[in-house]
Amino acid sequence: MAFVTRFAPSPTGPLHLGHAYSALLAHDMARAEGGRFLVRMENIDADRCSAAFEATILDDLAWLGITWDGPVLRQSEHLSRYCAGLDGLIARELIYPCLCTRADIRASIAAPQEGIAHSVYPGTCCGRNMVSRTKDDVLRLHLGLALRTLAEHAPGFVETGAKHAGRHVIDAATAERDIGDVVLYRKGEEAVAYFLAAALDDAEQGVTHVVRGEDLFDFTAVQVILQRLLGLPTPVYHHHRLIRDDQGKRLAKRDDARALAKFRAEGATPADIRRMVAL
Repeated sequence: MAFVTRFAPSPTGPLHLGHAYSALLAHDMARAEGGRFLVRMENIDADRCSAAFEATILDDLAWLGITWDGPVLRQSEHLSRYCAGLDGLIARELIYPCLCTRADIRASIAAPQEGIAHSVYPGTCCGRNMVSRTKDDVLRLHLGLALRTLAEHAPGFVETGAKHAGRHVIDAATAERDIGDVVLYRKGEEAVAYFLAAALDDAEQGVTHVVRGEDLFDFTAVQVILQRLLGLPTPVYHHHRLIRDDQGKRLAKRDDARALAKFRAEGATPADIRRMVAL
């Protein structure tokens, strides 16, 4: 099997050392296997993403010595494909509309009759159907129904990252308890959720190995379930360690002090960046 992986940043800010580590690791793994390395811009959020940030990201990647195969995929150019995937789930009655606000959800979870509180959607609107949909609704995946359609062949995935290495089979009861009915489409905008767009893009681009930070490990079950529902292949996953600041916090795009642009301006070389992230 050919090795194909990708680096998929959101162009909402500059790359920092954590991004550099993830991109370099994925690129090195692909090249070591004689495989392909792709770049994808997850830029659906038009209010936060910008062409200027995208240009900076691509410039930083090139400076690091990273090359990519084929054109950059921009999610903003593929909304119709994501909506077609969503429509397929709607046709199977696995999607329902929801008008609950965050305050409604907090109140429902906190209600005494609900028992132990979980940080997942409590299913308040799951009895609604698409006929009742309004322009203000979000669309949620009915996870219980979805898992029952997959009951004969429990979805699972292979993980090669050190922390979670092994074969993971998704338990339906655990998924319903810990994941709940996630939003796949947000109201008032062409915003298909990351779970769905990434699953469709990985299949479209022929990605065989997903290399990303371990903070995204818990999202994997949702994507694998969607892959199975949509008849898509499931890649091998590799969730790597995170680059943290001096206080042990995960780096974020607001950490401008660790932006690659700052290190470049101070005269750092790509080799210096590799040493900083222990590559």
